[in-house]
Amino acid sequence: MRFSGRGLVWFFMVLLVVPVLAVPPRVIETVPANGDRNVDPKVTEMRFVFDQDMATRGYSICGGGANFPKVVGRPRWADRRTLVARVTFVPGHEYRLSVNCASAKNCRSSRGEPAVPYPVTFRTAGGEPRAPSPRRTPQENAQAIRALRAAIDERYSYRDLRGLDWDELFAGHRGAMQQATTGAAFAQAAAELLAHARDMHIWLDADGDQIHPFRREITPNYNRAVLEKVVPDLRQRSAVVYTGQFEGGIGYILITSWSRDHTEALEQAYVAVWELSGAPGLIVDVRPNGGGAEPLAQDFAGCFVDRPVTYARHVYRSADEASGFTKSHERVLEPNKRRPKYRGKVVVLMGPANMSSCEAFLLMMKQVPDCTLLGGTSYGSSGNPKPTDLGPGVTVYLPSWKALRPDGTCFEGQGIAPDIPINTTTREPESADPVLQAGLTLLRRR
Repeated sequence: MRFSGRGLVWFFMVLLVVPVLAVPPRVIETVPANGDRNVDPKVTEMRFVFDQDMATRGYSICGGGANFPKVVGRPRWADRRTLVARVTFVPGHEYRLSVNCASAKNCRSSRGEPAVPYPVTFRTAGGEPRAPSPRRTPQENAQAIRALRAAIDERYSYRDLRGLDWDELFAGHRGAMQQATTGAAFAQAAAELLAHARDMHIWLDADGDQIHPFRREITPNYNRAVLEKVVPDLRQRSAVVYTGQFEGGIGYILITSWSRDHTEALEQAYVAVWELSGAPGLIVDVRPNGGGAEPLAQDFAGCFVDRPVTYARHVYRSADEASGFTKSHERVLEPNKRRPKYRGKVVVLMGPANMSSCEAFLLMMKQVPDCTLLGGTSYGSSGNPKPTDLGPGVTVYLPSWKALRPDGTCFEGQGIAPDIPINTTTREPESADPVLQAGLTLLRRR
């Protein structure tokens, strides 16, 4: 440990002499989630997930003062990409830290490249009511408008996706942002501007309250009540895992979330894979699943492959590059040798509710031998949001990467297409499940 005034920098030095990577490692997920304003104060672990294998003999978690979490013992590497720290939180408290910083860069890739510094902020639930937010001055608003525009131009990965005229949008919304007298008022005015991006991975934090500029409207292609009628012996194994088995032995596993909050609940999915390992076919239904933690999806998809396979790519926004983006970085699905495996015929049921990390799961399963994706096209939204400070009490989170298919094409706003599309009417799922029936028919005739 190193003390500097009231600040604290936690580090464990590792000296490495290795070639420099073209693409430095980056944090792609944190637990608690970056920007979360309602973290359970009973949480006892922080996790930081990187986009590539790391040197697990060192780390740097920077910060200090009253907003730095109380850490119990030393952090540890749970695997080659996940750094874990035991912590104790108090209710109603703001926490701030950074993975790597200017003075400590010991979170490094397996080849020695320092990770890009990643600031993290979150707030625990409960505690005393927050004090009223201070009034904002016109000067603070003007500076915040400039910061927001710079963040969009230099760091927002989907800035040009929908052909928006940002000059016109800022001209139309500048007055409302300039006249805001509180952080909440400024954030609301900014949200009205950002709503034009129609991006599910943009949000603002205003004095601890989250404002989401855009809410999606979809028509699901499943109905939980119908599933209970048509899936024999449908059993809820945990908060997010349901199983059943059809005549002839075809297995059924429904997974409704990949959230880190349900890590323990997802253990039941592996129990089901083990129990159904001899089934002649398996249906994996993720139609209600809106995403969560991509590493959890990787772990499950790893039960279905025997060798590493590239399932996706991504590029980060970088105004310093001629193209505006970094070089493409591939994401690889590894066999999960610690879990039960399944090598029979697989059908994945998908639909418009799928987005974010669940879309990554769909791309993983597209690489599984003898696996067919069936149903509706997914929503098409993935962003790895990063924070930008907009002055007293306001932070905006903007997507930092473009999520790509293995061939390098971007699926934002397009979604992942199924191998076999099954169109459903608005009312059809109220009394039947044509997507599930199509999956059963396919498995029975193969």
